[in-house]
Amino acid sequence: MAGEPAAAGSARAFSTHPVEDALAVLPAPREESPLDFEREWRRIVALVEQSPVIDLICHITPDGDALGSALAAGLGLRALGHRVRVSFGDDPQVIAESLSFLPGQELIVPAAEVPERPELVLCFDVASEGRLGLLREKAFAARHLVVLDHHASNPGFGSHRIIDPSAPATAVLVDELLRRLGVRLDQSIATCLYTGVATDTGSFKYAGTTPATHELAGRLLATGIRQDLISRRLWDTTSFGYLKVLAAALDRAVYEPEAAGGLGLVWTWVPYQDLALFSVPVEEIEGLIDVLRKPAEAEVALVLKQDPDGTLRGSCRAKGAVDVAAVCGELGGGGHAFAAGFSVRGDAPSAVARFRAALGRAVR
Repeated sequence: MAGEPAAAGSARAFSTHPVEDALAVLPAPREESPLDFEREWRRIVALVEQSPVIDLICHITPDGDALGSALAAGLGLRALGHRVRVSFGDDPQVIAESLSFLPGQELIVPAAEVPERPELVLCFDVASEGRLGLLREKAFAARHLVVLDHHASNPGFGSHRIIDPSAPATAVLVDELLRRLGVRLDQSIATCLYTGVATDTGSFKYAGTTPATHELAGRLLATGIRQDLISRRLWDTTSFGYLKVLAAALDRAVYEPEAAGGLGLVWTWVPYQDLALFSVPVEEIEGLIDVLRKPAEAEVALVLKQDPDGTLRGSCRAKGAVDVAAVCGELGGGGHAFAAGFSVRGDAPSAVARFRAALGRAVR
C-alpha cells in the first residue's frame, strides 16, 4: 500500500506518492446533469408503468450486482402487477453457488424464451453490448431498451439510459427505480439489493462507498434481512476443490516489478483443466482476483480464467494509480477505473503480453 515501508529484501521500494496525485491524472467519467437524469428517469418510469410485460436482462456470467439488480427489479415489478421475465445471455445459464440464495430465481428464463422483438427491455449492469451475449440481438430489436448501469466505460447504448459512474452499484439505481414506482421494500427485494451493493463495494470497503451507500444499507437492513448470512454465502463459503484450484493458481503467480511503468503487476491464470479436475465452476473462482491483488509490491493484479472453448477471461484490479478500464478497453473489454475485465482468444503468455503492453501505454 502506498506510504508503507518496503519489506526487507523487496525488489524495489514501494511508491510513496499519494493516491490522490495518481487519481488526478485519470480521465474523469462522463457526467450528466441532474436535470438530464431527472428527465430520463421520468421517461423510464412512464415506459415501465405503461408496459404490462417487461423483460429484465443482465450481463453474461452474472455477479451479485447484475443478478441482484435484475431479480430485485423483477420482484418489485411483479408486485405491481407486471408480467416479468429475467434472463441473461448464456447457454447454459449458470448461477454461481454463492448467489443461489437470492430470492426471485423462479422469474429466470433461458435466453431462448425471451421474444425476438420484446416490447420493453430493462438492462442491468451491462457495460458494453458484448456483455449481452446471446441476448444482444433481441435487446436491440426491442421497441424500448432501457439501460441502468454504473460503469464509466459504458458507451451509452439503448434508447433510454441512466449511466451513473458515481453510483457504487447498479443496485443503487434499481432502488431508485423501485422507489419512483412506489414499490414497498420487503425482505426478498432487500436481500437482492443488499447483495448487489455489498458485492460491488467489496463489502463497503471500496472508495466508491459513500454516506448514501450506508444509508441505503441501513434501509435494507431495517427490513430484517440477515446481512451476516448473506456475507457468509458471498465471501466465506467455498468448496474444497476451490482451495486446490486457488493453491495451484497462487503457485503459478508471477510478479513483474517493472510492469505498469514500474508500479508492478502480479498475474496468474487458471487453465480449464484445473477447474474440471476439481469440479469447480468458473463462477466459483471470481474471488481469486481479490486474493491476488493483496501484495503491496504490485499496483495491478490480473487473473486469466480459461473457458472450455479456450477463451481467456481476464479480471484485473488496480489500487488507485492506473485506469484499468482503459487498459481492458484496448482488449475489447471495460469496467471501472480500478476494476475491469476482458475476454480474448489465445494462450496465457500472449494474453498477458497484450495486457502488459496496453498497461504500459496507460501509464505513460
